[in-house]
Amino acid sequence: MVSDASPAPAKNPVTLREVAATAGVSVATASKALNGQGRMTAETRERIRETAQRLGFRPNSLAQSLLRRRSFTVGLLTNDTYGRFSLPVMSGISDALVDKGVSVFLCNVEDDQRLGQLHVDAMLDKRVDGIIATGKRIDRHLPVDLSNLGVPVIYAFTQPDPGAIAFVSDDAGGARLAVEHFWRLGRRIAHVSGPASFAVVHARAQAYRDVLTEKGLPVMEPLLGSWSEAWGHEAVKTLFDGRLSKRGGETPDAVFCGNDQIARGVIDALRERGLGVPGDVGVIGFDNWQIVAEATRPPLTSVDMNLAALGREAGLTLLSLVGGEPAEPGIRKLPCRLVVRQSCGRPPDG
Repeated sequence: MVSDASPAPAKNPVTLREVAATAGVSVATASKALNGQGRMTAETRERIRETAQRLGFRPNSLAQSLLRRRSFTVGLLTNDTYGRFSLPVMSGISDALVDKGVSVFLCNVEDDQRLGQLHVDAMLDKRVDGIIATGKRIDRHLPVDLSNLGVPVIYAFTQPDPGAIAFVSDDAGGARLAVEHFWRLGRRIAHVSGPASFAVVHARAQAYRDVLTEKGLPVMEPLLGSWSEAWGHEAVKTLFDGRLSKRGGETPDAVFCGNDQIARGVIDALRERGLGVPGDVGVIGFDNWQIVAEATRPPLTSVDMNLAALGREAGLTLLSLVGGEPAEPGIRKLPCRLVVRQSCGRPPDG
């Protein structure tokens, strides 16, 4: 049976004129109130805004863009396919921009220069107010040229162009937090990290050496391998099978790891040897990847790079540039924090 009922007619959008009439003001006054402009009492401005919200008024975004010469959109480029680092950064950027009426859209360029250029061209065609570039490591540039685009560009957790503005985590400072925590516990500390081709590996390893040297403690040469649980598992064999004559001599009772996956492998290997964590050996990771850190047994203490805060600072700085405010070029290092769980023990004053 075929129904004769016709679909309900689409409801026409609420106009600015309707908002003004309902609020009892002129169209010009309503427009100024909703755009945060003009001189009027706070009570009048609030009444107009409440009326617009109650009626479901939505400003014409195209007209707003033409009026202010802005699109109120920001492009985010990344080659972090899995979103391990870019998603927390994007969360911080969105948090900074949402209250300003600015939308963020993410494009994954992978490691493909052609794909990266296509995304950049599309962003420019859409008249984005600016671009934020982020990645999966701070010592590699995205595979696309972001210089001389005609819009502000900010780098966050990726290698910047010379003279650009960039935000990165203070890896050396984060490593110091971990090593100093173990030092306060009176532990003999080893360091197991990732590939030597990563700049952060050397920054964290040097901070480890510096702290132990400052405290007058023996330094075991860091063990470098892959960013994997398997490498953490293998490193325990080197640390606990008597092959330490060139690494400081004594068996460690604390292991500071270059990431959380390595730390998880270390903990599994220690458990297989009948060693308790943190009773016999304390373990600290890096990244504070919650799905790994909280699922580890015991839950893993880890250095958090504060990527959401980093993204927020990048977003706010981009807004300032879009608004015409100057900003000093250079790399800003943001502090890390140590998230203490059950894998490392607490110092007497902690």
